[in-house]
Amino acid sequence: MALDMTLLWGSGSPPCWRVMIALEEKNLQGYNQKLLSFEKMEHKSQEVLDMNARGQLPSFKHGDVIVNDSYAACFYLESQFKSEGNKLIPDSPDEQALMYQRMFEGLSFYEKLNAVIYYSWFVPEEERHDSALKRNKDALATELKLWEGYLQKLGSGSHLAGPSFSLADVTVFPTVATLFRFGVSAEHYPKLGEYYALLKDRPSIKASWPPHWLENPKGQDTLKDI
Repeated sequence: MALDMTLLWGSGSPPCWRVMIALEEKNLQGYNQKLLSFEKMEHKSQEVLDMNARGQLPSFKHGDVIVNDSYAACFYLESQFKSEGNKLIPDSPDEQALMYQRMFEGLSFYEKLNAVIYYSWFVPEEERHDSALKRNKDALATELKLWEGYLQKLGSGSHLAGPSFSLADVTVFPTVATLFRFGVSAEHYPKLGEYYALLKDRPSIKASWPPHWLENPKGQDTLKDI
């Protein structure tokens, strides 16, 4: 079933990781995959452009169907393979509504994280200002407090939309993992730390853990002062 699927991906990319977690959750192992290097600009190669005109990863193909946006690919996999693996959209209207809400709030979370950890990558040297980076860090800190509050309200041991693992977790956990990879302290954000600890050993997440993180478990300290 997965043999007619192809995923082009980059290690440590939350959008790529989302799709890989979804594939694992739906028991769709054995798909064709190719790890590409962002540093070598392989995401702009003709191989990628043939699937994804934006020259971005992930690039995902199922038969003749191409679905490149990571959220779209996750929805597609759950829709097409509902009876396979784990159910990722809850039946309860309350949980389902919260799942959608947290999924799309997760995009803002991811954007604010990137604005700090990749500031030097996105902003040309002559346009960088300490005040701008400080604003970005303050915006990220405000965002993290929101997620702390969400998890506090749900209680210990909860997933993002309630008791069940859902697409909210598929899409947002990679952002949370990146947060801790770049040095955020679980002492400062204990509920996010609990959530990270709850999910980091889940089989679908362990199976798709970024290979370069395994090679160098230490991570960075970019966010230690957030």
